Amino acid sequence: MMQTVPGRSTARTVTLLALVAVTVYLLDLLTKVLVVAFLTPYEPVRVIGDVVTFTLIRNSGAAFSMATGYTWVLTFVALAVVLGIVRYASKLVSTGWVIGLGLVLGGAIGNLTDRMFRSPGPLRGHVVDFIKVGDWWPTFNVADSAVVCGAILLVVLTLLGYDYDGTRTGWAARNLPADTDDEETTEDA
Repeated sequence: MMQTVPGRSTARTVTLLALVAVTVYLLDLLTKVLVVAFLTPYEPVRVIGDVVTFTLIRNSGAAFSMATGYTWVLTFVALAVVLGIVRYASKLVSTGWVIGLGLVLGGAIGNLTDRMFRSPGPLRGHVVDFIKVGDWWPTFNVADSAVVCGAILLVVLTLLGYDYDGTRTGWAARNLPADTDDEETTEDA
């Protein structure tokens, strides 16, 4: 059985999406500016013992340093993600999906900014990474964290049956609050 969620104004949806994306972007930009200004490349600064350190590196690849040497391809992929999210923003109803896509959008724009404006040049710029967790996790940045957290949120919402358009299927439809019937609607995750 599919349940519908009441519609939300497009302006409210786009505003929330933009608010999340801009917050992530500004936090990512601020941390990268500070790291580049105050850290020496490859010299770790301990934050929590040896478990969490700040270590400035320049990454020409994707997350976990994959696709090194394909920076221009990654630039176009990030641009496609940004344009896709912006294009479909008005179709979003689910608050959870708006937040998840806002995290992905802000993170994608953050790393896209590096690829466009950092050396060695436009479409080939290297992303500033600096957060290192132990020796077992690759170095990352705020934008990477936002993309991963947003993607995890979207996967969880999908698995639970909360769809981007506000409909509920599967578990989410079966577990509506007891005070709603089949015809009533409620705000979702």
